[in-house]
Amino acid sequence: MGNGSTREMIAPGVVRGSWWHRLADGRIQCDLCPRYCRLRPGQRGFCFVRQADEEGMLLTSYGRASGFCIDPIEKKPLNHFYPGSSVLSFGTAGCNLGCRFCQNWDISKARQDDRLSDWAAPERIAQAARQAGCRSVAFTYNDPVIFAEFAIDTARACHELGLKTVAVTAGYITPEARRDFYAVMDAANVDLKAFTEDFYHKLCFAHLQPVLDTLIWLVHETDVWVEVTTLLIPGHNDSEAEIARLCDWFVEHLGPDVPLHFTAFHPDFKMMDVPHTPAATLRRARQQALAAGLHHVYTGNVWDREGQSTYCAGCGRLLIERNWYHLGAWNLDEQGCCRFCGTRLAGHFEARPEQWGPRRERLFL
Repeated sequence: MGNGSTREMIAPGVVRGSWWHRLADGRIQCDLCPRYCRLRPGQRGFCFVRQADEEGMLLTSYGRASGFCIDPIEKKPLNHFYPGSSVLSFGTAGCNLGCRFCQNWDISKARQDDRLSDWAAPERIAQAARQAGCRSVAFTYNDPVIFAEFAIDTARACHELGLKTVAVTAGYITPEARRDFYAVMDAANVDLKAFTEDFYHKLCFAHLQPVLDTLIWLVHETDVWVEVTTLLIPGHNDSEAEIARLCDWFVEHLGPDVPLHFTAFHPDFKMMDVPHTPAATLRRARQQALAAGLHHVYTGNVWDREGQSTYCAGCGRLLIERNWYHLGAWNLDEQGCCRFCGTRLAGHFEARPEQWGPRRERLFL
């Protein structure tokens, strides 16, 4: 079942859901993500916010949010999508992965009544973003796939006001649903959690291949601007061998111009016994990726001017200077090309960067 153009609110925060079908035994199968949860009326899926009833599927977090904040776009992280601009960011509750290392576990693992204290209709969110001077709206903090109907309606409202839309996601979505979801997204940062099925199975309670399929489809079949993030966790997904396999696959299937971010882990949720990622591990992974042929590789969650700045794929000169969320030198011309050699930088850029900086502001809608 596809997406309707209007939503009838059955109860506060509850609307009819899409992407499901009824099984022969009367259960409702959710077709939104590769879990394919099969539910009796009253049961909730793994994500918690999708629930079956006698008539089909419900989304129980529509219009409800864990909070609204204005962030720098680099925080998503997106380094090639209107650098320096501000983005109104929000999430709901729940998640369709079960990552033991989740850095936003208080949101993604929350039952909705615990965290969803803010409410806003899609049109109100778009209006607030425009009034605040934001370039875009991001669906983030928890995975927007599980609140796809809300994200889609908000994205449409944003486009009506000339705003861009961003999905920060694990990419765990079915082929049927991703067509509808990404049709209204302008950019996405996809978390590639690791490059082994064992990691996905044991630490995320999910599978690797659907994420790889989503990435290939996004890059080759859509106009969505894509960047990829891998959180490097000491002893779990940071070996030279695994990073080498990841980078080789990346170059072959996504191409050298898709940006890759290696970010630092900090102990959280159910992996408090794992140490912080050393900065040296991030630098080593970045050098591996560059040597493998990737053009734009970044380090995150650390102070690292060299690893967070953007360089020309043609001549190697500095194009965009960054240190965390601070922008410095800017050597792109008005067409987004290198001022030194004329090579075009992949991504979306204005003639001059905006200067939102590292600020984070809470909004009350």
